[in-house]
Amino acid sequence: MPHIDYFFSTLSPFSYLAGLRLEEIAAERGATITYKPMDIIALFARTGGTPPAQRHPSRQEYRAQEILRQSKKTGLPMSLAPTFWPTNPAPSSYAIIAAQRAGGGNVGALVHAILRACWAENRDIAEDGVIRGALEEAGFDPTLASSGLLAGAEIYASNLEEAIARGAFGSPFYITGDEQRFWGQDRLDDLDRHLAGEI
Repeated sequence: MPHIDYFFSTLSPFSYLAGLRLEEIAAERGATITYKPMDIIALFARTGGTPPAQRHPSRQEYRAQEILRQSKKTGLPMSLAPTFWPTNPAPSSYAIIAAQRAGGGNVGALVHAILRACWAENRDIAEDGVIRGALEEAGFDPTLASSGLLAGAEIYASNLEEAIARGAFGSPFYITGDEQRFWGQDRLDDLDRHLAGEI
């Protein structure tokens, strides 16, 4: 059975713009997914990247144009300047880790609900109430927002180390079981074709 390790940040606009396409591809190709939230700023620092606010104005302008283009292509509403961005991504990441370990709900729907809260609903994804609401929406026990915090912190840190070791440098980043790497939501069609044996 094919497998996809999905490295992402809950602060990433491009992870939000992926929507549920990864989950659709996995269902069609019979693939499993492991969700690996990570600290994107730490990843940038260790892999030669630059946080958005520190990029040259031309890069910032291009990023804004591309976000709006992708929003139109996907039909996903998007705020270029969310009220609560950046915020602390750790609480939402820990909740995703706890939910994946607990099972019983839809992790893909949880990830998307958290990203949507940030980028389309102008809500603070570091707030307990927002996280609990996303957990409940995705079929999980909302108390997972405040459980397993130590384990969540450890896995969050290890996800970063694994991402670096396996060649990830941005979000979203998809790595297949045969170590093929795909960076960006605009490479999901290539991931699909790879799983189908076409490329």
